[in-house]
Amino acid sequence: MTQHAKYAESRQVGEQAREKEWARPSFAKQLFLGDFRMDLVHPAPAPPAEAAKKGEEFVRSVRRFLDARVDPALIERTAQIPDDVVKGLAELGAFGITIKEEYGGLGLPYLYYCRALTLVGSYCPALATLLSAHQSIGVPQPLKLFGTEEQKREFLPRCAAGEISAFLLTEPDVGSDPARLATTAVRDGDEYVLDGVKLWTTNGVIADLLVVMARTGKKISAFVVEADTPGITVKRRNTFMGLRGIENGVTEFSQVRVPARNLIGKEGEGLRIALTTLNTGRLSLPATCAGSSKWAVKIAREWGNERVQWGRKVGQHEAVATKIAFIVATAYAVEAVCELTARLADDRRNDIRIEAALAKLFASELSYKVLDELVQVRGGRGYETAESLAARGERGVPAEQMLRDSRINRIFEGSSEIMRLAITREAVDAHLSVAGELINPDASRQERAQALRRASGFYAKWLPTLVAGTGNLPTAYAAFGPLAGHLRFVERTSRKLARSTFYGMSRWQGGLEHKQSFLGRIVDIGAELYAMTAACLKAEEDSKDLGRRPYELADTFCRQSRNRVDALFDRLWDNSDGHDVRVAGYVLDGRYTFVEEGILDPSIDGPWIGTPEGGENVRRKIL
Repeated sequence: MTQHAKYAESRQVGEQAREKEWARPSFAKQLFLGDFRMDLVHPAPAPPAEAAKKGEEFVRSVRRFLDARVDPALIERTAQIPDDVVKGLAELGAFGITIKEEYGGLGLPYLYYCRALTLVGSYCPALATLLSAHQSIGVPQPLKLFGTEEQKREFLPRCAAGEISAFLLTEPDVGSDPARLATTAVRDGDEYVLDGVKLWTTNGVIADLLVVMARTGKKISAFVVEADTPGITVKRRNTFMGLRGIENGVTEFSQVRVPARNLIGKEGEGLRIALTTLNTGRLSLPATCAGSSKWAVKIAREWGNERVQWGRKVGQHEAVATKIAFIVATAYAVEAVCELTARLADDRRNDIRIEAALAKLFASELSYKVLDELVQVRGGRGYETAESLAARGERGVPAEQMLRDSRINRIFEGSSEIMRLAITREAVDAHLSVAGELINPDASRQERAQALRRASGFYAKWLPTLVAGTGNLPTAYAAFGPLAGHLRFVERTSRKLARSTFYGMSRWQGGLEHKQSFLGRIVDIGAELYAMTAACLKAEEDSKDLGRRPYELADTFCRQSRNRVDALFDRLWDNSDGHDVRVAGYVLDGRYTFVEEGILDPSIDGPWIGTPEGGENVRRKIL
């Protein structure tokens, strides 16, 4: 098979797994089309009073538990979450936060699931990962969406009670390209027989239940698998740059027999199940990002006041003050994006597939910058480990650990690069429905001609709507007071963004899908506009209790965000993308190997010359 054919096959597999219909409105989808639909997000939907009361009490109980029974430094030092912590969380109901009460869970809204993860993520990110991997992508979420009543009654109570679940998709040679999935599931009477190897199985080392993606013929299917089934071997526990307490491993399946009744949905629906699950499952990452960002605000404030240099507090020096302003404004926006998206998920009147992806992308990228700036603000003490600081008598602030722990968020559940491509596909769906064959590199001349006729009619009506709008009215959004100008900017810029997308389609047509840097900037602009909207909405709501202070933070964020948006627009057309791609090709061809002279490669020349495969099962069972 040629490289082009393989690419076409992968694209086709991904396209088949997409949700094709837009049965419900989407604020973000309309935003990319230049239609700023404030009515879809304002006022932001709120949970029922009884659910809110129950959710607040649960978050308080988690806070008490963390304070009394969890030592994050111990988890970092031993690279393991103690059994008694896992049991204690199970007793609180923390493994069934969004599982309905009829199946043994707490039945809380996503808003309080996110608030709980924000709290846990601020204290111990590895613990937040344990909880989120179990509930967001493990057994509970796909069964809630696609499981039969029999499957729900069999597995959800177990998950809610604390039996840990994991999600197994990635393989040693397969990351974001599911067309190359190698694990197979062959039907044999009332069972399927699974064979294959799965990599980076978060929670997999201690899991009781697994969601496994496997190939059934030419299509991908999803199964619930008991982790102690004969033939399953956890071959190793992986270790990482951060999140040292997570139980992530390599799992091998050899003639593993799974009851046919454990098939989730139908054969061939596995990838669609995975992608749909992630629409809400991705909300856990913005929540943990909000937690670490809010923690960074506290540390930056304390250090900015405590440390004195050249006769002034370091926080009063402009070079540091601008960093502190970025940290606090961004933390406020990350929390705003997380909570708005969670509320939309709870409300269920909107399709949030783009909003959830934007929330994940924005929160993971910006929170990492927040923590990087915190390390810089603290200087050498930011780079030194908390254990080392405490050993010499100083407060053990884990700034470097938080930075390490947060790095994976830009890769977890879809790397930022993959997220941008996925968001682009959804954001331009309206264009593709009328002009898809026009930019399809494989379309025939006749198909292109037909698409051109359809597109002409669509754009003749659509383009004039992008000339002027509410954002041109000086009194628009007056209810938002000092933030009204920022919302007018969002409205005007959404139209500019839509025009830019159209220009890109017109310019590159079939080559647009390969202009990933251009498309990435389009998405990043949309993410900033979504974050600005969320920050303004949150500030308006918070001001009822906090006065003008929330407005000040939202205003600061919007000013910073507008600068980033302007820079992204400039780089849409004035960049070195083509040159950079050409140079990268030269690098891959070995043209510049002289740059590599004078070094040693520790992965080749050092002691790490390979790890024996082994065969021992290293699975750890929570006792």
